[in-house]
Amino acid sequence: MALPSGTRYLKRLRNHYRLVVMNEDTFEEMIAFKLTRWTVYVALSAFFIVLVGLTIALIAFTPLKLYIPGYGVSGKAKEFETLKLRADSIEHQLIIKQRYINEVEKVLKGNVVALDTTTLKVNTEGETHLPKKIKKRNR
Repeated sequence: MALPSGTRYLKRLRNHYRLVVMNEDTFEEMIAFKLTRWTVYVALSAFFIVLVGLTIALIAFTPLKLYIPGYGVSGKAKEFETLKLRADSIEHQLIIKQRYINEVEKVLKGNVVALDTTTLKVNTEGETHLPKKIKKRNR
C-alpha cells in the first residue's frame, strides 16, 4: 500500500465527519457532532497537554513530591547535616571517655602507668587526653 501524497493527506484531514450518539432503544439522536480529523487531533493533543500539566502541578504543589526518590525538603538536608555532626562529636566523646575508663581500670587492676605530665594534653573543657605512647613503670 502506497503512502498517501501530501495533498491527499491534507484533504483527508479537512473532510467533515458526523459523530452521533443515539439512544439504542428508540434510535433517538442524543448528541451529534460535526468533526474533522484535524479537530480530533487538536482536541486530543490539548487534552494530553492539560492532563500532563495537571499531573505536574499535582506533584509539584502537594506533599506527593516527597514520595519521589531523591526529592526532599531543602530544610531537611541541613537538619540531617547538623545531626550527623552531632553524632560524630558524641562518638568522639564516647571514645575519649572509654579510653579514660580503660586507664582507670588498668590502675585499679594494678597495672600502674607512669604519666609524663609534660606531654599530658588538656583541652578547653578541662578534660585530659592521655598521650598515645605511655611507658609502663617496672616494679
